[in-house]
Amino acid sequence: MGYALDGFVRVAAVTPTIRVADCGRNAERILGVIERASEEGVSVLCLPELCLTGYTCGDLFLQEALLASALEALSSLIERSARFPVFTLVGLPLAHDGKLFNAAAAFCCGRLLGIVPKTYLPNYSEFYEMRHFSPALLETVHVRVCGQEVPMGVKVLFQNEQTPGLRIGVELCEDLWVPVPPSSFHAMAGASVIANLSASDEVIGKASYRRSLVVAQSGRLVCGYLYANAGHGESSTDMVFSANNLICENGRTLDESPPFGSGWAASEIDLGALRHDRRRLNTWKADSAGYEIVPFSLGTRPETLRRRFERHPFVPGDEGVRRTRCEAILDMQVAGLEQRLARVGAKTAVVGVSGGLDSALALLVSERAMLKAGKAASDVTAVTMPCFGTTLRTKSNAASLCRALGIPCREIDITDSVRAHLRDIGHCEDARDVVYENAQARVRTLVLMDLANQSGGIVVGTGDLSELALGWSTYNGDHMSMYGVNAGVPKTLVRHIVKYVADTSPSELMAVLMDILETPVSPELLPPSGGDIGQRTESIVGPYELHDFFLYHAIRWGRTPSEVLGLCRLAFDGLYGPDEIKKWLRLFYERFFASQFKRSCLPDGPKIGSVSLSPRGDWRMPSDAVCGAWLKDLEGL
Repeated sequence: MGYALDGFVRVAAVTPTIRVADCGRNAERILGVIERASEEGVSVLCLPELCLTGYTCGDLFLQEALLASALEALSSLIERSARFPVFTLVGLPLAHDGKLFNAAAAFCCGRLLGIVPKTYLPNYSEFYEMRHFSPALLETVHVRVCGQEVPMGVKVLFQNEQTPGLRIGVELCEDLWVPVPPSSFHAMAGASVIANLSASDEVIGKASYRRSLVVAQSGRLVCGYLYANAGHGESSTDMVFSANNLICENGRTLDESPPFGSGWAASEIDLGALRHDRRRLNTWKADSAGYEIVPFSLGTRPETLRRRFERHPFVPGDEGVRRTRCEAILDMQVAGLEQRLARVGAKTAVVGVSGGLDSALALLVSERAMLKAGKAASDVTAVTMPCFGTTLRTKSNAASLCRALGIPCREIDITDSVRAHLRDIGHCEDARDVVYENAQARVRTLVLMDLANQSGGIVVGTGDLSELALGWSTYNGDHMSMYGVNAGVPKTLVRHIVKYVADTSPSELMAVLMDILETPVSPELLPPSGGDIGQRTESIVGPYELHDFFLYHAIRWGRTPSEVLGLCRLAFDGLYGPDEIKKWLRLFYERFFASQFKRSCLPDGPKIGSVSLSPRGDWRMPSDAVCGAWLKDLEGL
């Protein structure tokens, strides 16, 4: 199911099947590509270098008959494609002022918009372009082509009038392979999408290098990058071309036509995300001096997204990548804790073990930190503190986890202490309210802090990033520690890290970790119901997989609530209903804003991924801010 959303543009890099030097037939094939692109909602189409004639024409490029035929084919294409609202780039040889240029022609809706010549002409190995072509002129000139007066030069960008964020820059093949490609300057002049018309032949190992260039350039320039490569029909006299086409965005590949594949790559470029990152990165500089901006119109139509958005954006979908990522995160957590233990001269790491996911991960990290420091696992101080809501299952799992890791587990029942405290403040134990719940959390922290003083150690915090976002923690209770190892890890990722450790552990440890993974998430502050957990977090605040999706897109990419809602409905279509997603998204914003005061005094902890809520790191927000504008954006959706 697709959802129509603003801020995206559908693009394609396509290799038509051509015949060398048969410009008329090539134009027919290209027209078919344009028609198909239009039917599939493509707004920007990039075709290969010299595709009107074929890249492998050799000395035929010096024949006037070929040049005239190419111009005639271009003119026909412009006229016959007028009914298709597709911005199109096509490669051809173009003569001007006694010189011949390897050029890209841009046209849309029956109008030729401009010509961009190739800057860097390879004349090594199998390439000899300087035999036929001249490098691009230094200055932009105006030329008459196909009966229309248009700018011709490297510094020509194309701006869509309906979508201010869509500005297109053009370079050709070798231009990307040089130390400072023209696209670097195009991006600084505001180009959000770079199109590369290429004829890169295939040799062993070249495809991976080509891909790395395109991916890296899209990341370096914070842009969308379309790479259309020559392929079907080019002469195989001395080379083969594979139609290896790529659509990349900000350092990652959205779609690829693999070597010798279909030659069709298409996806949606997220213009809003690109705009957000360019604003965020203050080292990213703008400079449009000397550029000519050519406007064009595509009409107005919201994109119906076919691009896939991961339900769990913090968790890699590929199992191999996920396992590597989990181990890397554990290494980061361990390194941070080991440094803190060494710096303060702590003898032990004190961990409150509840039998739940977060404390399990904190204990695993603490055990590894001790071993890395050359100490024993028994130097970790593990404490389980049962009270009103503790179930036999979680209490047993806490003890079993410590036993499997070789860590002594101390049990301190805090029930009498909490009851005495409630009596002291005159609070009835039968009132199962926030006082009743938070008193338990605060007494637990009191015990941990005093044990840390007693043993010469520090308290290791267990709360995760998702809980910090929602404020799902007791201020001056589980909110506090001396080092929070999970503060940069969202709940969905905590689950996968624990699962990774379970899968790679001996049977005893595996068994207890798997049972912890299957235990409902709960603070266990309310009495059990029939022996089962009586308080389930996700029934109160909503599914963590939704909240992690909200967190990632709202904070990492600065999307509006309506955009987050649309993407979430797309990602979770069939799993959660639209109204349910909206309900939890509204709660996310309400809790996120209301809980900033808890994050403003957050204990130290390592940044792990692209989202962090530490007031000393990535996130600075006034505790008094209100969410009215964000909630208003959701109204009527």
